[in-house]
Amino acid sequence: MFVIKNYVTTGGTVACALAIGYLMQNGTPAHRDAQADETVVTTTGQASVISGLQGIVLTSSPSALDENSDVETLQRPPRPGRSTPSDRADCSLSARAMAVPGAAARLKIKAPCHKDERIEVHHSGLTVSQRTDSTGALDLTIPALSEYAIFLISLDDQQGTVATTHIPDMDQYNRIALQWQGDTDLQIHALEFGATYGGNGHVSADPDTQGAGNVVHLGQPGFTDAQNIEVYSFPIGQPHQAGSVELTVEAEVTPENCGHDLNVQSLELRGDRKLRSRDLTLTLPGCSQTGEFLVLNNLFQDLTIAAN
Repeated sequence: MFVIKNYVTTGGTVACALAIGYLMQNGTPAHRDAQADETVVTTTGQASVISGLQGIVLTSSPSALDENSDVETLQRPPRPGRSTPSDRADCSLSARAMAVPGAAARLKIKAPCHKDERIEVHHSGLTVSQRTDSTGALDLTIPALSEYAIFLISLDDQQGTVATTHIPDMDQYNRIALQWQGDTDLQIHALEFGATYGGNGHVSADPDTQGAGNVVHLGQPGFTDAQNIEVYSFPIGQPHQAGSVELTVEAEVTPENCGHDLNVQSLELRGDRKLRSRDLTLTLPGCSQTGEFLVLNNLFQDLTIAAN
């Protein structure tokens, strides 16, 4: 079922700001594309992520290792006279990363002394907020943006860990990602090969939509300042598929966000396999338009699919 919604269409409310500064998964400095205000990052080389972490002590966590993952625990030196959860037995933080189909990684995190607490996962410039369960565990599958994927996991008390894995099918997907902070619910909508809204080929995070690609939404309800992401993935090299995918973003106008500015970051991994990032600011309509939907049809260029 699709609900008929009122829309406010805009083409000029998005202001491109300086390129986003984010955790890059390589040792090559970002450089500016001459044709666009964006950061361009190649997806090879990983060493500088860990070497650039200042003032953090790395220790091995052998119990968390398997053939698909590397895990290291990061802990800041405790302040004098202050006890931390790690002072107690069985409080070690660990994580494992395993490649799964769809160019994604499954993260299994254990934080036994951080039950039902906020935890954040960082990957290739993306940051998503989650909550551990009643045992301090988190099982999360996240679309990858790099073949040699690094995931930084952090807790509110400054404990952290690192997990890595190889994503063998990374080159088989185009990927469009959007991230933002707060209660506003942004939605990526993809209309594949001339599809209409609500028809076959209209893809969103709504499970009732179906197409060749898919949209994953990750975030944590209940945190007003939660980091949220949506990621659209389209498989490359599908037979008998050629044309374009129209990409739009929708945002519902609510009493909490009406008239406010919203900072948004986009990350795109297309055919040239370069990870491009932009830092954007959009202004939502005034409160007289509460309940309506803002449609942003100029955040992303259409995705062009060549015949296999």
